[in-house]
Amino acid sequence: MGRLKPPDTKPFRVLFVCIGNAIRSQMAEAFARQYGSDVLVAFSCGIAPAMAVMPQTRLVMAQKGVDLGDAYPKGLHVMESEVFDYVINISGTPLRVRGDTILRDWRVADPMGTTEERYIETAQTIENLVMKFILELRAKRQNGPAAQTMQAGLGSGKASQ
Repeated sequence: MGRLKPPDTKPFRVLFVCIGNAIRSQMAEAFARQYGSDVLVAFSCGIAPAMAVMPQTRLVMAQKGVDLGDAYPKGLHVMESEVFDYVINISGTPLRVRGDTILRDWRVADPMGTTEERYIETAQTIENLVMKFILELRAKRQNGPAAQTMQAGLGSGKASQ
């Protein structure tokens, strides 16, 4: 009898993209790293990178217990040589991806130039989206082809002693 192949445990590579990589994509990357490091490796960049991560972004994330550390805005060109399983577009502008990369569009308003309250709301929206995405990836990992093969073998109705 052949051995069952274990489930794939290689993490999904995920890129979060917004306009300046100073607010939304930084938040998404940080939440993804905080909550989903078991299933993904997160990166972020911007279409037109800002000079720095917005202070309000750092403040709101710190209030949520998430440290942005030495995060800084990166341009889309920095990621051109990288391969991603998913690109999450939070920019509101159309993006194209290569190969088998899956593109997702999240509609999240940019709080740039608004109140701290809007930053808090934006962080909450992104946190919820990231958590749903992580749960989806975990389910995909559990129910992937290898897991289905294992379940099929276990569910054959034969008792093993």
